Amino acid sequence: MKISYNIPRILVSSHKGGAGKTIFTLGLISYLSSKGLYLSTFKKGPDYIDAGWLSKISKTSCRNLDLFLFDEEDNLYSFYIGSKDSNLAIIEGNRGLFDGLDIFGSCSTSRLAQLLKAPIILILDCTKVTRSLSALVKGFLEFEKDIEIKGVILNKIARPRHENIIRGSIEYYTGIKVLGIIPKLRDLPQERHLGLITSFEYNENSFLDQLKEIIKENVDIEKILEISKNVSPLEIKIPPMERVTNFKDIKIGVFKDEAFQFYYPENLESLAKLGAQLIFINALKDKSLPKVSALYLGGGFPEVKAEELSENKDLLKEVKDAIIEGMPVYAECGGLMYLGEEIIWKEKRYPMSNVLPIKFMVERLPQGHGYVIAKVKEKNPYFELGICIKGHEFHYSRPLEIKINKDMKFVFELEKGAGFDGKVDGILYKNLFATYTHIHIFSVKCWAINFLKKAQEFKEQKLY
Repeated sequence: MKISYNIPRILVSSHKGGAGKTIFTLGLISYLSSKGLYLSTFKKGPDYIDAGWLSKISKTSCRNLDLFLFDEEDNLYSFYIGSKDSNLAIIEGNRGLFDGLDIFGSCSTSRLAQLLKAPIILILDCTKVTRSLSALVKGFLEFEKDIEIKGVILNKIARPRHENIIRGSIEYYTGIKVLGIIPKLRDLPQERHLGLITSFEYNENSFLDQLKEIIKENVDIEKILEISKNVSPLEIKIPPMERVTNFKDIKIGVFKDEAFQFYYPENLESLAKLGAQLIFINALKDKSLPKVSALYLGGGFPEVKAEELSENKDLLKEVKDAIIEGMPVYAECGGLMYLGEEIIWKEKRYPMSNVLPIKFMVERLPQGHGYVIAKVKEKNPYFELGICIKGHEFHYSRPLEIKINKDMKFVFELEKGAGFDGKVDGILYKNLFATYTHIHIFSVKCWAINFLKKAQEFKEQKLY
């Protein structure tokens, strides 16, 4: 079934990464939320950190839209599901507007803007530049014709004269309106190896108050709202409703805390829609596992909380015992590291659960960053043999020592990506599957039901 769907929306992009998209978007969300608007938020591309911030500030679950990981219909459906109850949808792009996987801009933010028929607001980093920005904007306007750049925000403005030259130049030479400015700011969340620190770790809201006030004083909010409403309807394909209650007695333990917080909302929702009950576990504080039939360990920053994780020996032992007993466990990236022998970070060693005979070293530079294409080369409970998996990875850790035994095997053969050694990823041991690759349910639709089938088998075995 297809429906015609319309909602006010804007897409925030830039000429490059690091120009201030997230800072502006957070400030805009904070201000509009304070005025009573119910917002929905989206992040383009496989980004958990920005999505976490957008979720925290908007108080709604931010969804990732990604034209590489899943097709146009699923992107439109995800947008519909995430925005249908809101007053305004705000989509944050990634990198530069036209940056994609190749010279044609495949899977770029501009392609997403076309798909969503979303007007674009361009954030410009004004550091050490004035009139030249008008040439840049003019080029952006002419580069692709099927998008609508409706205004620009000037970020990192030094002083009024700086603003006046840039504003005057852009509006004179391009006809595009400057919708506001953001001056150079202090007291923003500190940077770390994956960009902004996660919203789980940053509890100080003073910078949000600062951003909200700057947006109020320096940005033409009414014009942005006007732009957001001048949009065309979308044709959304709604999949048939499937009511599955086969797994209504299955409980899935999900690690969610300051160390593990990287989950696509749709992955968790897919498990719940199939009838499973999600039980959230704090790996830093909970001393024992609740009564569950399977575990889902997402990504995060286990190295940052490695000392606390390591000190929680009771939980580490229970996780290991459960895996040895045959409990189905799915672990991605940070979850994978938790299941190794130890994490080595800043010249310190932190013992982990010791399920997998692997030591993980956290390096200063990325060891795997980008999209993954993996062929399933070994039989396993979660993915059909021979299919290709699309996912992504972003990790600074690498296996320092791997002592795989005869009971363990690598399932993924990599066509694209780093994984463990540039060739393989995804370790299967009993019913544990541990991998650097993050997957999205819209890309790998078999995962949730296969995971729950295995959890059901385990539960039934435990009953007898």
